[in-house]
Amino acid sequence: MSRILIVEDNEKNRKLFKLVLGSIGHELLLAENGEEGIKTAEDERPELILMDIQMPVMDGISALKALKAADETRDIPVVALTSYAMKGDRERLLDIGFTAYMAKPIDVDKFKKMVGEILEAGHE
Repeated sequence: MSRILIVEDNEKNRKLFKLVLGSIGHELLLAENGEEGIKTAEDERPELILMDIQMPVMDGISALKALKAADETRDIPVVALTSYAMKGDRERLLDIGFTAYMAKPIDVDKFKKMVGEILEAGHE
């Protein structure tokens, strides 16, 4: 299966994502903020990054910009996972470079399907 980096400051959300994706065989890497996420992505080169938007130290948007600016990480798909669910947020996040968007709390079945589709597209 694939290596997926989860960048999420909320421990309950990290555990949920880990449980859902680990149960289908993915190898999971964890980071608690954008700064840790960038370092882990550079060191481990995951096939997918799931990124919270609001985090301490460095938010998800700043982390995405740093990842897209670096040759080593620019091609890794990054999914925005956020409790932002206001009209226009999805479009705004996709416009700045996120591959996909999912509002929290997540729908587990839609979440697994989205992750699978993104990973499959990356292997074509």
